[in-house]
Amino acid sequence: MRRTPPPTSSAPASLAGQLLIAMPGMNDPRFAHSVILLCAHDEEHAMGIAINTPMRGITVEGLLKQLGIPNETLADPDQAVLFGGPVENERGFVLHSLDWHRDGMTLPVTPGVGLTTARDILEDMGQGSGPHFSSVAVGYAGWGPGQLEEELRANAWLTCAASRSLIFDDRYDDKWQKAIATLGVSAAHLSGHSGRA
Repeated sequence: MRRTPPPTSSAPASLAGQLLIAMPGMNDPRFAHSVILLCAHDEEHAMGIAINTPMRGITVEGLLKQLGIPNETLADPDQAVLFGGPVENERGFVLHSLDWHRDGMTLPVTPGVGLTTARDILEDMGQGSGPHFSSVAVGYAGWGPGQLEEELRANAWLTCAASRSLIFDDRYDDKWQKAIATLGVSAAHLSGHSGRA
């Protein structure tokens, strides 16, 4: 009697909640030295927010003014707005600690960190009742079926565990090096050439 082998899953293991760290040889200049928090990842798509690319001259206070949201008690008016990625770059995203959340609006990303796109969180931030930690970004990074997996096979990205301290660290200039250091690797030892394993 012929036996049928048990089905095997070809679905990739989800990397949601992990950080993607751009390798030095990243071909896409929009992602050079990027650190991206992957918020969603399955066999159909991947979506993440770059956490180390502040937009020049754009602050959270300025963004709230532009949106007509009162901000009398904003905790950090000079906080930079981040370039989250090239997709839907007219849309805002807030990565934040989960002391603030709304059922049906907040996507848990990694322990203690969520993602919300609703205006409610910006209104609460303007009134001083928002989350204790937050990063406001415009746009996101997105991949279609198999695209991220292909880039990982081509050694375009390293992956590492995300920590709340690294996600919300506002010293953006050295966040890439800090992310690499969590792997026990020095940025100076990474090859600037991508290739296939």
